[in-house]
Amino acid sequence: MSKFKKEKVMPRYLIIAVMLTLVGVAVIGKASYLMTAKKTYWATVANRQQSTDDSIPPKRGNILSCDGQLLSSSIPEYSLFVDFYPTYTRSGDSDTAWSRKLYQQWNDSIDVICEGLNHIFPTKSAEDFKTDLMAGFEAGKRHHPIWRGKVEFNTYKEVEKLPIFNLPRNRGGFIAEEHPARRHPFGSLAERTIGSRDTARYGIELAYDTLLRGTYGIQHRQKVRNRQIYTTVLPAVDGADLISTIDVGMQDLAEQALLETLENHNALMGIAILMEVQTGNVKAIVNMSRSKEDGVYRERLNDCLGYVCEPGSVFKTASMLVALDDGVCDTTFMVNTNGGVVTFHGARMRDWRSGGFGTISMAKIMEQSSNTGISVIIDKFYGSNPQKYVEGLYRVGIGQDLMIPLNEYRRPYIRYPNGSDGRRASNWYSTTLPWMSIGYETQIAPINTLAFYNAIANDGRMVQPRFVTQAVKDGVVVKDYPVVVLKEQIANPVAINKMQTILENVVKRGTGKRAYSPQFRVAGKTGTAQVSDGEHRYSDPVKCYWLSFCGYFPADNPRYSCIVCVKNEGGPASGGAVSGSVFRKIAEGVMAKDVRMVAANARVANATTVPDVKNGDVLAADFVLEQLNVNTDAPWLINDGSNTPVWGQTGSGSNGVTLRQLQLNDHTVPDVQGMGARDAVFILERLGLTVEITGTGRVVSQSIAPGTELDNTTQVCHLTMGN
Repeated sequence: MSKFKKEKVMPRYLIIAVMLTLVGVAVIGKASYLMTAKKTYWATVANRQQSTDDSIPPKRGNILSCDGQLLSSSIPEYSLFVDFYPTYTRSGDSDTAWSRKLYQQWNDSIDVICEGLNHIFPTKSAEDFKTDLMAGFEAGKRHHPIWRGKVEFNTYKEVEKLPIFNLPRNRGGFIAEEHPARRHPFGSLAERTIGSRDTARYGIELAYDTLLRGTYGIQHRQKVRNRQIYTTVLPAVDGADLISTIDVGMQDLAEQALLETLENHNALMGIAILMEVQTGNVKAIVNMSRSKEDGVYRERLNDCLGYVCEPGSVFKTASMLVALDDGVCDTTFMVNTNGGVVTFHGARMRDWRSGGFGTISMAKIMEQSSNTGISVIIDKFYGSNPQKYVEGLYRVGIGQDLMIPLNEYRRPYIRYPNGSDGRRASNWYSTTLPWMSIGYETQIAPINTLAFYNAIANDGRMVQPRFVTQAVKDGVVVKDYPVVVLKEQIANPVAINKMQTILENVVKRGTGKRAYSPQFRVAGKTGTAQVSDGEHRYSDPVKCYWLSFCGYFPADNPRYSCIVCVKNEGGPASGGAVSGSVFRKIAEGVMAKDVRMVAANARVANATTVPDVKNGDVLAADFVLEQLNVNTDAPWLINDGSNTPVWGQTGSGSNGVTLRQLQLNDHTVPDVQGMGARDAVFILERLGLTVEITGTGRVVSQSIAPGTELDNTTQVCHLTMGN
């Protein structure tokens, strides 16, 4: 018999069903109430508790010179705004009450604010600031600019100290938006090669962007009521620092030497490249073009790498090296220049000197840069087989693709006489060979010409021009860029040795005399070519010339190779006179850096006074004072001949000079007062500070007080110089 009693159980199920129905109705009712009557309230609560993931930008790596000086660094810049919209009603003020309150505050402070802004930005008057700010205030603008442009950190902090702006953002409305910016402490020095200051558009900044920019991180941002809570999910990885091959001193020397010549001749353009022979390290690279607007010379394009043109007589070295390497003739081979005019296949070629040079040897042809002499040799031995000559040009490296990673580099173009099917190419003419032999009908960038001459200086070993040696992260080398050998031997050693002798004689007694230096031996070759580049034509009434000199020094033990090119309208049309003189200034300046002067020669026999010594490198000071027989009180200092600086302060007394070492660290700003500009800038920039200098002499004051703790934000330290 079933134990289930319907009359007892069903009422219970009914009660449960009714209760669940009531609960369901209550839930639906409550949900409807929240979705309608309380919609605005809960939407506000939700907005106050939003969360999202943001990217964390990494700090872009620095670009350093070969000796560790900053060439390009990231510092923050700021756009300054003010929020005038009366939204701060959470304190209980109504919009109208708050507007009246804010209006009163501005009326009380606007004059002081504008005078302060005028002091910070003197190019704009206080009256103009007042008119502009009040217009934004009356319109209730949310993002009204205080200054139309970006400012540095110190300027931003000065503005933040002004009345109203010094209040919290939700009260004073002051807004500072941070933007990362690249700065070049040495200004425009090698700017086109280092890269742009805004984005990685060219130069080293673009070529090595993946290493410099680092990796973005992720942070979780959650808004809880009025606060933003940040939680790092994945930290950003800062970019690596790049050690470039650029030497600041050599770069400045090359730039000044070239700029002086460009201004004296009112030239259109000039380039100069200085490179180490053994390593291919580019120590200096200068690109100067005259602006059509104001006539000022600036780095507009990297013409050292990208201006391909007919190189002129510097190409004759490649022609003669091909002949020497093939063994078709020797330096004693005699050529009749035929009064300076020779006809090749119906076209007349002239020598640069009227009347020619008579019958001279191949060596003399190179020394005097005879057009007819070179062309007679090449036409005689390669006229029936021009393909062999062009293949020889590629073999000796003048047509070598250097595979330089910088985006402005353009490969050389030397045409072949025959097509892929062996037939004569449509752009090869009967006159192409003789004119090509003297540097026409080819397109070659200056860097390729320099790499070729550098190989001759390097006993035939061609290395790739190098702009970066290492990538460093937190003091650890993360990537090396070794020397790249493009050709182990561009020609046989006998031919290379003969060409080295010829190039030295070009400077001793040929067209390159203006590059001669009595202090050391120089080898090289001059070049003069008429330019036809689209902007200038051969038929123009005023001719345009590409004047060049390429060589190396010292010739007996080559350390540096260098090319100088000047583009000039009219005269003088002489590569030796114009570019050769610039080469000599650069070469003598570079070699002078390596000469250690004997300090004892500066001592005056009857001098008894104690000299005034600047603060700075006390090791160098100790060396000089020792040579001058001046007593020094520095028992802790061991002058072992090392070139590593020891930073310190000096003082004078009746018995000599006292030298005290500064205790430097990476966390506080040192005292650089009393130092010279070079030492002070070197010390501060190694700490990541940006240095600005006013005046000359020694440092008399510094804007960041000694002992100030450094933070992660790069700051600007202003040094005032005086006596």
